[in-house]
Amino acid sequence: MDKIVVHGGRELSGTIKISGSKNSALPIIAATLLTREPCVLHRVPDLSDTNYMLQILRHLGADVERASGTVTVTAEKVESLAPYDVVRKMRASVCVLGPLLGRCKEANVSMPGGCVIGDRPIDLHLKGFEALGAAIRVEGGDVRVFAPKLTGAIINLRGKFGPTVLGTDNVMMAATLAEGITVIEGAASEPEVVDLADFLNKMGAKIEGAGTRRIIIEGVKELHGAEHTVIPDRIEAGTFLVAGAMCGNGVTIKRVDRDHVSAVTNALAAAGFQIQWAEDSITISPNGATKPLELVTEPYPGFPTDMQAQMCALLCMTDGISVITENVFPQRYMHVAELKRMGAHVQLEGATAIIQGVDRLFGAPVMASDLRASAALVLAGLKAEGRTEISRVYHIDRGYEHLDEKLIELGADIERVKA
Repeated sequence: MDKIVVHGGRELSGTIKISGSKNSALPIIAATLLTREPCVLHRVPDLSDTNYMLQILRHLGADVERASGTVTVTAEKVESLAPYDVVRKMRASVCVLGPLLGRCKEANVSMPGGCVIGDRPIDLHLKGFEALGAAIRVEGGDVRVFAPKLTGAIINLRGKFGPTVLGTDNVMMAATLAEGITVIEGAASEPEVVDLADFLNKMGAKIEGAGTRRIIIEGVKELHGAEHTVIPDRIEAGTFLVAGAMCGNGVTIKRVDRDHVSAVTNALAAAGFQIQWAEDSITISPNGATKPLELVTEPYPGFPTDMQAQMCALLCMTDGISVITENVFPQRYMHVAELKRMGAHVQLEGATAIIQGVDRLFGAPVMASDLRASAALVLAGLKAEGRTEISRVYHIDRGYEHLDEKLIELGADIERVKA
């Protein structure tokens, strides 16, 4: 198992290109199951999560070819069963339920980690499928959804902590092949949902309203093959902007959508950093003393929960008291204990982190607990004095394409070593 070792104190500068979005690529790959014809996807990031999704499609019977960032999927014949051994490594594998239900009128998927029905968002997925006319059976961690036919319906997918992104994706995919019109109220409006809808429309679907809280899908009899380029990864872009804020003297990220990262750039500007825009690039530079922030994570277009840990790392070294409230996943603070090992002063009060900025962080052995927490520890290591050793970096490989190599391009002293 690999580790990442960071020797802190190096200044970052230069330019890197942002990869395709992981959270767009996964449901778009799954959506290729909706047609028998070939689909060609460009700028699919080389990540363990996308590779797992392609493995799932192969198991389901699809022919999959990958050449660099381009993936071609031909799902002429598909099985409707995805067992635990295939899906256990990735929670997002749940997004094959929608396309399998739409095309085959049944799907049997073993949920990663066993049965996760209840407080987890999967209950909203199933609520949507039931509204379309599907029956649902849950046994021993396996979820089976089946229906003689799917019929359009009005469905509200807003959950306790806001709309469900994967739930919106799943119901939208199933509804493309339902009879009649489906209206999703309380839909997620993230750019990744819009990207999926754009791809489905290229396949012949009739979807309106993606990007708003109300999506309307007029069912069609069949979908055809299509070609599509995945949007840039806004969370990777935000992560490199924070790296530039913490350690940079002019870091430019290219291939980024300005609107998709506005919540992050607004926060960084409020903290005192200089943000310069070009057509498809952003440059972040220091601009005198930085200021503490009060941040609240919210569904898009609010500040993304997937950037909370990275901003926490930045604010740990920002003079004054900063406050972050996590409204999407209130317990998403596994990185705090590891940052405190490096000298950070953070106090948790329920879903709120109170951060007292410190002058210095110190390198230490730390353990990654999830994808975004891993990125936060790398960022902290870039700024810390001495050596930071980050274990469990397979979390990083789930969502960042060659993170260490891109940081090296910017001047970081970072290496990947065998544990």
